[in-house]
This record gives sequence, C-alpha cells and structure tokens, in this order.
Amino acid sequence: MLKRTLTAIAVLALGTSTAFAHVSLQLKEAPVGGSYRAILQVPHGCEGKATNVLRVQVPEGVIAVKPQPKAGWTLEKIKGAYAKSYDYYGTPTSEGVKEIVWSGGSLGDDEYDEFVLRVYLTKDLKAGETLYFPVVQECADGLAERWIEIPAAGQSVDDLELPAPGVKLLEAAGGH
Repeated sequence: MLKRTLTAIAVLALGTSTAFAHVSLQLKEAPVGGSYRAILQVPHGCEGKATNVLRVQVPEGVIAVKPQPKAGWTLEKIKGAYAKSYDYYGTPTSEGVKEIVWSGGSLGDDEYDEFVLRVYLTKDLKAGETLYFPVVQECADGLAERWIEIPAAGQSVDDLELPAPGVKLLEAAGGH
C-alpha cells in the first residue's frame, strides 16, 4: 500500500512539473492604457539541449517596446508598421518593434533565466481578455520549442500543449 501511494505521489509530482515547465510571464495581470514589465521566465531548454535563441512576437496593440539587454546575448529589435495608429501619451504611433530576438547566449537545460521587456498596453486592448506573446525558444542541434498556441474561443489554455505566455488585461488604472 505504501509503495502504491508513493508511486501515485511521484506521478502527480511529475505531472505538475511538466504542466508548469513552459515559458511564462511572471506578472499575470496588467491594466490597459499603461506600461507593463513583461518578464518571460524560461525554465528549461529543448530535450536536454541549451537555449541559445529566444524570439518574442509582440502582439498588436502593444507599443513602445523596450527590451532589456542581457550580458552574453545579442539583442535584435525587428520593427514594422502596426495595423493602425495608436495614441502614445498624445503622440500618434504607427510603427515600432514587432519582434524581439535574444541570441548567441547559452542557457543550459538545467538552468533558469528571465528575459524582460517594457511595453505600453494601448487603450485599444480589451480589459477582461488575455493578451498572448508567442515565443520560439531555439536550442542547440536545431531543436526548438514553439510556445505559440493561443486558445480558441471557449478553450482553456490548460488544453494546449505549447501555450503562448499570456497576461490578463485589466481596466485602465485611474489617474494618468
């Protein structure tokens, strides 16, 4: 009986660690119409191989993107036009960073790190919805993990194998 209980606990522990072993955002909620510090948590590599590239797609409605440089990594900001012009504190903004790429580093499969960007969540985004930042994690030997799945209407993120990191949007904060 004890052996069966210990086996059940071990299986539950394995299942739990696997369920949380994906790239995620540390701060799970943020108000629209303000700045947000997106902290992407990378808990492992790909099939035992080190991560050496992290690509983050910036969703529409997210502007004024400023990624934090990382020692030992090269930072690339890929810019382009937005689908529309957004108001950024009274300034019309129609283009900016659409993708961020950190490359050239080496984050071992048995290591953890965070990749940070500061963004502005426009008032055009809808409070109550979840905004997703698709991430592609490239590893040694051509391996990759594509954290790009976004749930369809009525679908839970828990049903996805490789969910994109998401932040729940809240009503705009009062004041400024």
